[in-house]
Amino acid sequence: MTGKLAVVFGGSGFVGRNVVRELARRGWRVRVAVRRPHHAQFLRPMGAVGQIQLKQCNVRHAPSVADALTDADAVVNLVGILYQSGAQRFDTVQAGGAATVARLAAKAGVKTFVHMSAIGADAESESQYARTKGEAERAVSEAIPSATIIRPSIVFGQEDEFFNKFAGMASVAPALPLIGGGKTKFQPVYVDDVADAICEALVRPEAAGKVYEIGGPRIYTFRELMELMLAETGLRRLLLPVPFPIASLMGLGGEIAGWAPFVEPPLTRDQVKLLKHDNVVGEGALTLADLGVAAQTVESILPSYMVRYRRYGQFAEHAA
Repeated sequence: MTGKLAVVFGGSGFVGRNVVRELARRGWRVRVAVRRPHHAQFLRPMGAVGQIQLKQCNVRHAPSVADALTDADAVVNLVGILYQSGAQRFDTVQAGGAATVARLAAKAGVKTFVHMSAIGADAESESQYARTKGEAERAVSEAIPSATIIRPSIVFGQEDEFFNKFAGMASVAPALPLIGGGKTKFQPVYVDDVADAICEALVRPEAAGKVYEIGGPRIYTFRELMELMLAETGLRRLLLPVPFPIASLMGLGGEIAGWAPFVEPPLTRDQVKLLKHDNVVGEGALTLADLGVAAQTVESILPSYMVRYRRYGQFAEHAA
């Protein structure tokens, strides 16, 4: 082990667990700052005995953030939400939380800081998600000018909330909605590549103060991604174009359904707003290649975890 301590906020999430694993593999000591450490015990075996420690922390509670930052050599902030629920609000978690972590990290003397944002982050956006992502970037850069910003497109992998979500819907529904006709473009990036990029940003001096937009090697429309998922699962489903105004009404219904405890809204009005804009790496942006990471394709990874949705699982022949 290097002896250096990386504090990872949001390390028990989909991207977080892969970042923690990769940091441990590279020899870092890792402190994972999470709201519910008892739900994150699965992270400990990812490293040697004592290499990964769990720390109770809520980014909305500054004293717990300051405590988690004790003796930190580097900080990775991955905290984010896809929809609002209870006390978890875009303004307080994504914007306010990032600002608190960055401000207190600066106070603690931390200069090596990586913040995960998202392609489309814009402090002037009509979408609350994109707006607060943009506000978070601004707050982080103001507090720590040497901070590196990582903006991924849709992140996919074994436990993702994209392909798994729609494959689960296709398992029980006769049709899948194509919001806005399914024309929105995406550049899906493999979660392991995102983890590699974040770890590289921590150790490359040239990454300090830079913004990286990271995506996979190919751009797809939403329709193409649904067709690819259906081909891998062997499910034959109608792809039904849904105009944005009707999708907004569906989003309202999803938000109302999300008021029930433990119910994740299938769609929100804010997500519909996001789908009005392509989610691809911008021309001239710094990318995965600039961090020395070779992007893996959707086609090479998706079959490994879509198999669970096939009628006969791993015993099925490749979906027709």
